Amino acid sequence: MGETYEKLVAFASPFFSPPSPSFSSQIFTHIFLFFTLHPTLLSLHIPPTHLTMSAPAHKHKVADLSLAAFGRREIELAENEMPGLMATRAKYAQEQPLKGARIAGCLHMTIQTAVLIETLTSLGAELTWTSCNIFSTQDHAAAAIAASGVPVFAWKGETEEEYNWCLEQQLTAFKDGKHLNLILDDGGDLTALVHKKYPEMLKDCYGVSEETTTGVHHLYRMLKDKEHGLLVPAINVNDSVTKSKFDNLYGCRESLVDGIKRATDVMIAGKVAVVAGFGDVGKGCAQALHSMGARVIVTEIDPINALQAAVSGFQVTTMEEAAPQGQIFVTTTGCRDILTGTHFEAMPNDAIVCNIGHFDIEIDVAWLKANAKSVQNIKPQVDRFLMKNGRHIILLAEGRLVNLGCATGHSSFVMSCSFTNQVLAQIMLYKAGDEAFGNKYIEFGKTGKLDVGVYVLPKILDEQVALLHLDHVNVKLSKLSNVQAEYLGLPIEGPFKSDIYRY
Repeated sequence: MGETYEKLVAFASPFFSPPSPSFSSQIFTHIFLFFTLHPTLLSLHIPPTHLTMSAPAHKHKVADLSLAAFGRREIELAENEMPGLMATRAKYAQEQPLKGARIAGCLHMTIQTAVLIETLTSLGAELTWTSCNIFSTQDHAAAAIAASGVPVFAWKGETEEEYNWCLEQQLTAFKDGKHLNLILDDGGDLTALVHKKYPEMLKDCYGVSEETTTGVHHLYRMLKDKEHGLLVPAINVNDSVTKSKFDNLYGCRESLVDGIKRATDVMIAGKVAVVAGFGDVGKGCAQALHSMGARVIVTEIDPINALQAAVSGFQVTTMEEAAPQGQIFVTTTGCRDILTGTHFEAMPNDAIVCNIGHFDIEIDVAWLKANAKSVQNIKPQVDRFLMKNGRHIILLAEGRLVNLGCATGHSSFVMSCSFTNQVLAQIMLYKAGDEAFGNKYIEFGKTGKLDVGVYVLPKILDEQVALLHLDHVNVKLSKLSNVQAEYLGLPIEGPFKSDIYRY
């Protein structure tokens, strides 16, 4: 009976949770009659949530719930490569530090994110989830999480309308009609939505933890805005050393090439590659393309980053000069209008254009669509635009994240570093005023209640994230002697660097 029920739910779910007005009421009627009149199915006692389209909310919306078993196998495999998250579960599970927390999460719904979600639930949290990008969801991961009982609203290839629908749905999907009391965000869309449209939800909210450079920029802008400003404490997870120096650099160094190769099958060796920006993401991308044999040109606005690129062996020039030379273009800046019409018109035939910053505004996709003579979709996330000058531009992932749109994103291990920071940030926000918890766990002992502002995780937590990953890469750590510790003026157990130290 249980197996039959699983098959029924897998078949029925896509029909009973429509994301748009295009859903056919006639189809609904036929399926409803089939389920309710068939004698075998009558005995299954199908839960009402799968037979309603009304408030309070759909309990999930994914592409195909039958992919759950596939997703579960990959989640179990990923757990072996995510030691930080698994160690965090083991350390805090008995304490249940997130019991009573209601976390609304908006972050790429991948296999690695599934391990993050299940870590948070294992620590006591109730979650609802959406993806922060219309192309980044891995449908089998979303199915596995939905099947586990977490309200998840995400599928690969959402429209903008469907994306916004998902954000709205997750806000009303908590049990008993309760509101969120924590936000876990990637890019700031969910944070912005709640602040602008549902500020009443923030009255009892402990705060926000933000994953990305783009989202952090938005948080600081909100903090400065006196009229429509930030209403809750926020933790800038992006600037944890174990996030930015690992996810942004080492993660992109592997996943960029993966995305380009899967999308185009192009040989990178011998090509001229242009990388816009030489921050942590840009550094990883430039290194990756160089290691594949490309001649890399970097564009920058910051003199320090430009100098870093130059002494790393890369040519640094303007995009106006680089555009006619480049055969592969990668934007990494988090800013808008990096590649515009002037640049497209100067590019050689079949130049490959992609973005690994957060939003699609780095590449002026609207200009391409408006000014190209025609566009041919080669395959999902690969479009070939015919320009008026007779040359072609190959655009990947519609200008959105190429590593997630055309591949599967960063490796599990590096995401374990990032996501362990997220878990610790959520605990820090939720338990900030819990003195007993701080006394028991020294790493949280100095946090204290947080006022509205943007914070980074304390160095002791940053170092703990690194510590949890050392065994997995066979690291043996040296230890200070008492004499050495006294000489340096450091505690033997750390932290070992000041907050202003640049790694």
